Amino acid sequence: MKEVSATSNTVTYSQWGNAKLPEFSDRIALLESRKVLGWAFQEYGDKVVYSCSFGVEGMVLIDLIYSMNKTASVIFLDTDFHFKETYELIDRVEKRYPQLKIIKEKPALTPEQQAEEYGAELWKRRPDLCCRIRKIDPLAGRLKHYNAWISGLRHEQSPLRRSVSFVNKDERFQSVKICPLIHWKWTEIWDYVRKHDLPYNPLHDQNYPSIGCAYCTRPVKAGEDQRAGRWSAFDKTECGLHLKD
Repeated sequence: MKEVSATSNTVTYSQWGNAKLPEFSDRIALLESRKVLGWAFQEYGDKVVYSCSFGVEGMVLIDLIYSMNKTASVIFLDTDFHFKETYELIDRVEKRYPQLKIIKEKPALTPEQQAEEYGAELWKRRPDLCCRIRKIDPLAGRLKHYNAWISGLRHEQSPLRRSVSFVNKDERFQSVKICPLIHWKWTEIWDYVRKHDLPYNPLHDQNYPSIGCAYCTRPVKAGEDQRAGRWSAFDKTECGLHLKD
């Protein structure tokens, strides 16, 4: 195992006060991601939460988190539009990790209310607005109760994510975003899943490397990148949770 170098700095953010951010070496060994999580729970205690979409990276992070903090909190942004396989997976996760606190965060508008206010099938016309209503605004409201949040981002997922570090200043949510898996490869994620016999969404076996809402996700084709199946009818690869604005 490679050594982890971490030094704390106090950085002043005008909008949300002081936050102590460590600097972890990019040469960190993959499973030393535990040290990033260990720092997060030591620094923030119950004021850090994991926002999980229950993709395969989420299964790895949940398993790592549960091995260190069985009563950790996990947010699932329940848009009402997820695949049935996603909801079934959450039921399996709740049985396997019974002490985990899974918070199912709903949007302010039901699907019917959204259709009445903005028209039917908003995701076909204005997907950014649909994502804001059903994902960004609900997470923003929930994160007000925490000082930091954990994400399953990986560099390999998209060019946009290659600038993300283990610990980040999050402008959108005025928080600290922690990404323990940022250097993991797709093959390493699956090696961990198989080694520990973790549950996962069966859609992954049907060419869905990235799984979001059913209306906006399709299987990827040979040669496409991992996020090509998300909002494929639009020039859009992110819901907006990880964008500055």
